[in-house]
Amino acid sequence: MATEMLTLGKALNAGLRKALENDPKVVIMGEDVGKLGGVFRITDGLQKDFGDQRVIDTPLAESGIIGTAVGLAIRGYRPVCEIQFDGFVYPAYDQIVSQVAKMHYRSRGKLSIPMVIRIPFGGGIGAVEHHSESPEAYFSHTAGLKVVSCANPEDAYVMIQQAIASDDPIVFLEPKRIYWDGREKRPVDLDAPLADAYPLHASRVVRPGTDVTVLAYGPMVRTCLEAATAAAEDGRELEVIDLRTLSPLDLGVVYESVRRTGRAVVVHEAPSNVGLGAEIAARITEQCFYSLESPVLRVTGFDTPYPAARVEEEYLPDLDRVLDAVDRTFGW
Repeated sequence: MATEMLTLGKALNAGLRKALENDPKVVIMGEDVGKLGGVFRITDGLQKDFGDQRVIDTPLAESGIIGTAVGLAIRGYRPVCEIQFDGFVYPAYDQIVSQVAKMHYRSRGKLSIPMVIRIPFGGGIGAVEHHSESPEAYFSHTAGLKVVSCANPEDAYVMIQQAIASDDPIVFLEPKRIYWDGREKRPVDLDAPLADAYPLHASRVVRPGTDVTVLAYGPMVRTCLEAATAAAEDGRELEVIDLRTLSPLDLGVVYESVRRTGRAVVVHEAPSNVGLGAEIAARITEQCFYSLESPVLRVTGFDTPYPAARVEEEYLPDLDRVLDAVDRTFGW
C-alpha cells in the first residue's frame, strides 16, 4: 500500500497522473498546463512524463479549449480541460451550456461527452477581480451537466479519477485557497482500487453531531469544521456534511440528519440570491417540515460582485458568521 501525506494540490496531480497512466485516451488541455504545470502547478511534471500530445498547452481562448474538447470527446477521447481561474470560464459558457450539456440529449443518446472541466474556484487568495468567483449555480442549473467539488486530499485524488472515468460531462470545482495549504495534508492511499472508493455523486458526514446540521462544499467545509470545534466548547454538537456533489444533489444523508437535529444551516461562498443554498433549503423544508425546529438558514457571500482583495475577508463566510447562524436556529 502506497500511502502518502499529500496536500489537495498534490493529490489532484497524483489523480491526474493515475488517469493518464490507466487510459491512453485521457488528454489534458489548458492554458500553461504543460511546460509551466498550470498557474497553480496542479499539472506539474505531467507533460514531461506523458508528452505534449497528451498534456497540451492551448492558446488563451477558453471557448477554443472547450470546443476542441467536445470534438475530442465525440471521437472517443477523455479530455480534461483546465480553466485557469473561475472568472475566466465565461467566454466558454456558451460552449459548455449549448454544446457540452446538450449533445447527449440532442443525439438521442447516441453521443457521449466524457469530459471534465476543472475550475479552481472561490476566494481567499488576495487576487484581483475575475480570480475569486463561485460560479457553481450557473452550471448546477444546467440540465445535462454534473457538478462536483472536492474539499480534502483524499477526495481530490479519487474524485478526479472518477470524474474522468465517467461518460458524462462534469464540472469539477477545486477550492484554490487550500491547494497547497500544509494544514490540509492528509494520508492518501495511492493504490486503493477505484471501484472500492466512495461514490462520486454522494454527500458524506465529515463530523457527526446531534444539535444542528451544517452543510457545505469545497472551501467552506473547513470553515464549518472549525465552527463545529468552536461550538463544542459551548456544549453544542454540530453535524457537518460535505455535499461533494452539487448536481445531482445527494440529500438523503441530509434529510436523515435534519430529522435528528431539527435544525439546518447551509454555507457557501457564492451570493445567496438563487444560490445552491436556496435550493437545498427548499428541499429540506419540503422533506423535513415536521422535523424542523427553525427555518433553514443560509450563510453566504453577499449579493455583490466579489470585492477587492483588501476587504475580501469581510465578504467571505467565516467561523463567526456560521456560529451566529447556529445561534439563531435556537431562537425560534
